[in-house]
Amino acid sequence: MRPLHLALAVAVAAVWGINFTVVEVGLGHFPPLLFSALRFLVAALPAVFFVGRPGVPRMSVVSIGLVLGVAQFGLLFTGMDHGMDAGLSSLVLQVQAVFTALFAAVALGERPGRARIAGMAVALAGVAVAAVDEGLSGPLTAFALVVAAAACWGASNVLTRRAAPPDGFSFMIWVSTVPVLPLLGLSLLFEGPRADAEAMASIDWGGAGIIVYVAWVTTVFGFGAWGYLLRHHPASSVAPFSLLVPVFGMSSAALVLHESITPLRWCAAVLLVGGVALTSLPGSRSASRGTPARQPAAAAAPPPAGTSASRTPSTATPPAS
Repeated sequence: MRPLHLALAVAVAAVWGINFTVVEVGLGHFPPLLFSALRFLVAALPAVFFVGRPGVPRMSVVSIGLVLGVAQFGLLFTGMDHGMDAGLSSLVLQVQAVFTALFAAVALGERPGRARIAGMAVALAGVAVAAVDEGLSGPLTAFALVVAAAACWGASNVLTRRAAPPDGFSFMIWVSTVPVLPLLGLSLLFEGPRADAEAMASIDWGGAGIIVYVAWVTTVFGFGAWGYLLRHHPASSVAPFSLLVPVFGMSSAALVLHESITPLRWCAAVLLVGGVALTSLPGSRSASRGTPARQPAAAAAPPPAGTSASRTPSTATPPAS
């Protein structure tokens, strides 16, 4: 990579990592489901008029929008609202690579090789250590919600690989239009019209700035830049930069939110990031039975969506946050 592209890749990882801290602050302004709905509303609806058609069947867009936007982000934001630390969330969400490999084995017939199986085992050991750390300092229910969000991200990765969109960026913009109304409906049902009305009535410049960051900086700039890098470089060259996301996530949370990074959390970070890296090694590609799965052109720019640009269900997919 050229120095400018290296800097861009690091900048995108920083934007996505810091986003977890921004989300944590934003949850002080908005209920989690309403917050997630506003994120997609502001990001997708203006942008959808400037991108082309997604180039895949409508049902693929709808199904991925529901799994990724409603289930993943609803669970992630709710888990963080219920006490899951921002830094730990940025780390635990990386276990999506393990779920993607497992779901790909079932749905796409991909047989993981020994290196990938070893990486999955190491990453799961990291999740176990993180669970122990969270059990000592925070609610395990919130931890479970974030793990469930990672599973939904893994499912959306496989659905996106199957859909094989020709343009990952425009595809993700269209996918981002799907969750708006379902999330608003769920927010009214579970968080209540009064809480939503109070949050909207009391919105200030800080709250507006948070929505702009998570919608335009994280989503539009992040996905656009990631897709640009994937169009100019192999996914195996771009993917490793997503491993910097929990580094920026944990660091920013420690600096801004004063979250402690315990020895157990450091251990979990080493195991999780190392396991995901091993799972994602180009040499650990899985063999597929039958016809190989189609390869999306630039679908590694998700979400905030999880999409995968290579046959390796790995960190070529940016972290959803």
